[in-house]
Amino acid sequence: MSRTILRRALVAGVSLTAAAVLAGCGSGDDHSAVGGGHGSPTAAVPSDTATASAHNAADVMFAQMMIPHHQQAVAMADLAATRAADPQVKQLAAQIKDAQAPEIATMSGWLNAWGAPMPPGSGSTGPGTSHGGSGMPGMGHGDSASPTSSGMPGMDHAMPGMMSDADMGRLAAASGRDFDKQFLTMMIAHHEGAITMAKTEATQGTNTDAKALAERISTSQRAEIDTMKSILARI
Repeated sequence: MSRTILRRALVAGVSLTAAAVLAGCGSGDDHSAVGGGHGSPTAAVPSDTATASAHNAADVMFAQMMIPHHQQAVAMADLAATRAADPQVKQLAAQIKDAQAPEIATMSGWLNAWGAPMPPGSGSTGPGTSHGGSGMPGMGHGDSASPTSSGMPGMDHAMPGMMSDADMGRLAAASGRDFDKQFLTMMIAHHEGAITMAKTEATQGTNTDAKALAERISTSQRAEIDTMKSILARI
């Protein structure tokens, strides 16, 4: 009887010891897994956000100047919807607006992310929200021979291709075939100015997204210039 009791006690002791050892191993594994999760190389890898947000003064200038430049193109395109006579001119104007309005939003987002000031009158892509007498976005004062500046402190660089208040006033007063010719002539010059600005960004900027947008602007607007020249030759 005493041997049976002793045997049972020994078995029970071994089982308890084994359970304790197993529990200790399990606890150690769990702790290691949790600790490894917090300190793992994967968790320490930086995201692409820091890389994507890297920028220099040229990137900021590109966005600050191209936003009002695009806004004026959108305002011109809006005029074409009711004043143009040629269907191809209307179609091209709609294409310009569809392309440039989202780009305005994109560049505005960059400036916000970079903590850089927005250009004056950039709260809307439509007419009537800008500085300048005409109320057309991104416009300054003077004649079309003198590209306007942004009007922002520290932004004395001219924006090539910008139309003056007088230019926009004449365009708004025109209609039919006369409007079509003015629109195409002005938009060709406007696009050429945008391409000049895009080339500057391509060579001087550092932000990968801004440089990619500059390249897209150059490519798409060159193609639109070719289209506009062919329409001008036809009408």
